Amino acid sequence: MCRNIKLLHHFEPPATEDEVRASALQFVRKLTGMNAPSKVNEKAFAHAVEEMTHLTLHLFEHLEVHSPPRSREAEKQKAIARGKKREAQMRAKYGDKPSAKA
Repeated sequence: MCRNIKLLHHFEPPATEDEVRASALQFVRKLTGMNAPSKVNEKAFAHAVEEMTHLTLHLFEHLEVHSPPRSREAEKQKAIARGKKREAQMRAKYGDKPSAKA
């Protein structure tokens, strides 16, 4: 449910409003426990997503950073390395058992 909540601050190029909104949507979904709100809650849900998006962008504008911007490619490579490490740990723990999804 929270895969779109990821580090977005201090990248070159900066995170887009759409990327921030996707994270805000996942955040609101997580907090409410609703993947999709009912008709009666749609307006409040959408308003919360927009407010979170606005507040996050405002926060990004006002944070002081003294390090060089992050590289999206470098962060991607770190994530790939973490995934491979996690997979190796799982294989060591459970072996090469067939996945239940297959």
